[in-house]
Amino acid sequence: MFLTRRDYLTRMGTGLGMLGLAGVLADEGLLAPAQGASPLAARGPQFPAKARHVIHVYLNGGPSQVDTFDPKPLLKKYDGQPLPAGNLTTERHTGGALPSPFKFEKYGQSGLEVSEIFNRTAQHVDDICFIRSMHANTPNHEQSMRLMNCGDERLSRPSMGAWLTYGLGTENENLPGYVAMCPGLPVADVSNWRSSFLPGIYQGTYIDTRKTKIEELLENIRSTGATRADQRRQLDLLSRMNRRYQAARSEDAAMEARIESFELAFRMQDSAGDAFDVSQEPQHIREMYGDTLHGRQLLIARRLVERGVRFVQIFHGDVQPWDSHDKLDENHRRLGMEADQPIAALLTDLKQRGLFEETVVLCGGEFGRTPAVELSNGKPAMGRDHNHWGFTVWMAGAGVKGGQAIGATDDFGYRAVEHPVHVHDLHATLLHLLGFDHTQLTYRHAGRDFRLTDVRGEVIDQVLA
Repeated sequence: MFLTRRDYLTRMGTGLGMLGLAGVLADEGLLAPAQGASPLAARGPQFPAKARHVIHVYLNGGPSQVDTFDPKPLLKKYDGQPLPAGNLTTERHTGGALPSPFKFEKYGQSGLEVSEIFNRTAQHVDDICFIRSMHANTPNHEQSMRLMNCGDERLSRPSMGAWLTYGLGTENENLPGYVAMCPGLPVADVSNWRSSFLPGIYQGTYIDTRKTKIEELLENIRSTGATRADQRRQLDLLSRMNRRYQAARSEDAAMEARIESFELAFRMQDSAGDAFDVSQEPQHIREMYGDTLHGRQLLIARRLVERGVRFVQIFHGDVQPWDSHDKLDENHRRLGMEADQPIAALLTDLKQRGLFEETVVLCGGEFGRTPAVELSNGKPAMGRDHNHWGFTVWMAGAGVKGGQAIGATDDFGYRAVEHPVHVHDLHATLLHLLGFDHTQLTYRHAGRDFRLTDVRGEVIDQVLA
């Protein structure tokens, strides 16, 4: 079932957990937008929460847990030998144990071990919660990426950023509530940030960060042939025509999304250029992040949450850069150097601006990699295959208890064996940090109440501060 903006505004209670009328919403701490208000208007969560924003640093392609945040010294003992418990089923043939080429050291008061390729991020280890027992459903990029970003690996569902802006709105209606940045496109491309059957206004606004000039980064944001007053008159006329067309086609949700997108684009003319212009930052801040593509992305992310954007997602690179099937030593070292300084700078910057206490930072990929070497034509390729059986993500910031590692993989880093955490559990926990019971943030579509966590998911209590 598709809802028009009018239906959406009058039936807001139904969407948020079937909680009924506005009076019931108030009792439950849920604030529906007033009649005639923008669907992006800020709303309260179901219960008090510290977190107001999310920055998702997505290391697309599957970083290796045993080379980043989950040290496994036994791999060195079994170097080149078959693993005692055997190899799990993955996409490609794998051989003997492949020790990490990177050194791990203990950091902070917690003494948690982190790889040398993330030695700057490791300076924040006492504020980070590592989940070392993540597991997904399949060893395929497309499916696992959809699962991580949308809660379903088979079908295109609303992304978690869309669910969050649907539930909370945004704090700045002159900017999108949800921004997705990627230098190019990841695997499964736009399905990673789409709204699917949710109203179209909640889909992510995609920014191709390979472009550096504001007028190219934000294409067509300003008119070169009309004044603001002229644009306003044109937009008002267009809106009246669209509303007349829509009146006879109430089921056309795409029309509502189009109307709202025009209005948002008009409002963005005054705010977007400023938010994305990192040249306004002091030199020492730009140097802290580094003059790199990924550094610019994370600096923009901080500028966006500072201005009230609800959800910012940053993909590390085009397609799947962390997909190191061979030359892992070279590839992961290079990728770590690209990601480490900007991530550490982001955490430092959020802290010094008072944003760390209200922003959740989530970092990881769609799965991990095998501790056994991948074979190519029967010979070691000096890389690792996809591994969905056990991998690591980490969280930091608002409401997160740092300085700890939750769960564990086996002695070689293959399978999650201690306190296994599914992607649905991760999503349930993220929504909890933002003030939502994941079973109650729902939307009725095709005769069913859908939610980000499908019919599973448990909040990971150990994550909570």
